[in-house]
Formats: sequence, structure tokens, C-alpha cells
Amino acid sequence: MGYVGPGVVNQLRAAFPNATLVGYDMGYFSSCLTNVFHLPELALDQQLFGDLRFMPEGILNGVDVIVHLAAISNDPMGMQFEDLTMDVNYRASIRLAHMAKRQGVKAFVFASSCSMYGAGGDGAKAEDSELNPLTAYARSKVFTERDLRDLADESFTITCLRFATACGMSNRLRLDLVLNDFVAGAVSMNKVSILSDGSPWRPLIHVADMARAICWAVTRDAAWGGRFLAVNTGSNHWNYQVIELAEALRSHIPGLELSVNKDAAPDKRSYRVNFDLFESLAPNHQPQHSLQSTIAELHENLLAMNFNDADFRNSLLMRLKVLNQLKDTGLLNSQLSWTMKQSPRRKPEPQLVG
Repeated sequence: MGYVGPGVVNQLRAAFPNATLVGYDMGYFSSCLTNVFHLPELALDQQLFGDLRFMPEGILNGVDVIVHLAAISNDPMGMQFEDLTMDVNYRASIRLAHMAKRQGVKAFVFASSCSMYGAGGDGAKAEDSELNPLTAYARSKVFTERDLRDLADESFTITCLRFATACGMSNRLRLDLVLNDFVAGAVSMNKVSILSDGSPWRPLIHVADMARAICWAVTRDAAWGGRFLAVNTGSNHWNYQVIELAEALRSHIPGLELSVNKDAAPDKRSYRVNFDLFESLAPNHQPQHSLQSTIAELHENLLAMNFNDADFRNSLLMRLKVLNQLKDTGLLNSQLSWTMKQSPRRKPEPQLVG
């Protein structure tokens, strides 16, 4: 029930119309719907609500495949909730994998990240390149991959999809992602603001193409990559410097003002990625979206939403803002568990007695 999930649900339902699809989610972002008039989870057979950290093992009875997306999902969230990031993204993920193996689950698909390459240097990073995670989020992915490797065997296939940076329209849009942020600024202020000097490299992937890759991994035969596979997931055509993303947007929307912070401290999170292995293993599930088509899609949908919030970086389209609001209203505690207590800003509801 986050940014990536709606597209994955649609892709799996289309590819496996007779499968039983069950969702399991904490529900933090369930209300963050954008430009859609129905719950994306209606395509599921069942939507369960719960905390991954305390997920009952019995839920996995009869499950064939797990697609594991759940995570505290970006660097600002990881900075504020560093210990919880490791609990959710790493420890709970490994607990889930152990439970899955005990319950006879056949395949485990893990949403990993290219962010584990960190300060990447000059060359494009392949799967055997040195890892240099710079954030709690990136470290959590490194540790999870490391511990998953030992669980894979002839009855339990594990695929770690090291995704490029996500972008594109979703039924639960996030604007705390570089390309999405740029388009939002263009629509709301006719301006693109680059907070760095524009030189860092970023590989990107559209959320719909992430779903295509997941669809491949769900039925991946171990002959294609082995019982355990960690694979860079994206396209060699989608390695861009941040300044190039801004220039591509200016070519789509002429007249945009471009602001570059030339005095910014160097952003160490800079890496290019080699996606040759993914192209060879999954030739029929390669990314279909281009940078220009993704910009056009975001632009069109934001206009359809009548989006005009120049202060969007403080809005509920930023995932950290959602979590903090839920905490501030008393609905989440310091461990990001639901309290279900009445918000202190609301009057108590009348009680029914009798």
C-alpha cells in the first residue's frame, strides 16, 4: 500500500489472473491516493493489515511466493528512524524469510537497491563491484542480501532485485524522489531546484518497470541466475546525472527556471550502474518507459490533480511528513506502531452504553 505496490498488484493480477493475491501492510500510506478513485488493493483477493516485525507465521500457510517490498524507504526517513530502519528493513525481513522457508514458500523476491553502491566512482557498478553503503537504508539492504544468501537452496529460490531510483506516476505518488520532485517543482512554481551542484549520477527506473521485473522474478527458474540471485534492475539507458534530468524537463516544458546550488557540499551518493546481467536474464521484462515519457506522464497527472502546491516538500506527498503527522496526532508511537488512541487534537466521540 505504498508507492510501488499498486503497480505490482496490477501487474501480478494481469499476469496471473487465477492466482490468489494477498496483501500485508502496516497501512501508513493507505490514504495517500493520487489521481485514482478506487483502492488499488481491490485487485487483490485479500488485504491484511499488520506489522512486519510481528507478522504471525500462520499467514504464510499455503503461500507459494512472497514479494517483499516493505521498508522504511528513503534516506530522510532512515536518518530520523535509523534503529527502526534496521529493525524493519533488515531484521524483520530476515525473520520473514526464515518463516517463509519453514512454511514451504518456494520463491522469495526481495526489493533491494542500487543505493548500496554509494560513492561509486567513475565506472558503472556491476553485481560483483564493491559495496559502499552511505545511509541506514542502503546498509539495511546490504545486510539483508548477505543473510538471505545462506537461506537459498533447491526448495527456496531467492531473487534480490537491486532497483535503480524509482520514479514515475503511481496511485500513491511520492514526491520525495529526484525526478518526481523536479516535475512537481516545474508544475507548481515553473522552476526546477537542484539542491546539489547537479553532478551526481543516478540510475532511474519507472515504478511500472519495477513491477515488470518483479513479475519476472516471481517465476524465475533457478537455471537463470542460480538459487540465490542479486541483480541490478534497470536499464543502461537510464543512467543520468542530476543536471541532465533537469535539462530533459526543460526540453519538455520550455521556459522553466533552473536553480543549481553550486556551493553545495559534494553529494557522495553518486553512482552509475551496469544492467547487462538483468538484460541477459530477463529479455522479455526489460524497462519500457523512457525519461521523456515518464516526465510527460508525471506532468499530465499532476495537472489532472490540479497540483499547485509550491510548498510540496512539506506536504503529505512526502513520506516522512506522513509518518511525522501520524506521530504528532498520537496515532503512531516512537516505535512507529499504531496506538489507535484518539488524536489529542480531536474531541472524544460519544460513548454508547447499554
